[in-house]
Amino acid sequence: MSIFEALMMLGFGLAWPFNIARSLRTKTAAGKSFLFMITIELAYICGMIHKVLYSFDIVFWLYVLNFVMVLIDLLLMVRYTRLDVFRERHAQLRARHKPVKTV
Repeated sequence: MSIFEALMMLGFGLAWPFNIARSLRTKTAAGKSFLFMITIELAYICGMIHKVLYSFDIVFWLYVLNFVMVLIDLLLMVRYTRLDVFRERHAQLRARHKPVKTV
């Protein structure tokens, strides 16, 4: 086991709970990139495959934990993207059917 690999995974792992909490708090997908999240997921899958095939150790479970946290954030992003689209359409409809004030 490489202590530096473990520290890297712990460092990345500390960031994801904050990102998830921000998603839950703001309830929007603004500022998130689907391509970035998928790229991170693929990188974690590659890391897990490497651990299984060449050097299985406890760091494997850090890859799994990080993968799950990114997956949660990815699912929240998909949900909130749909909500963002709904909010935008609702705002457009409301603006289009705004009652005219007469004096």
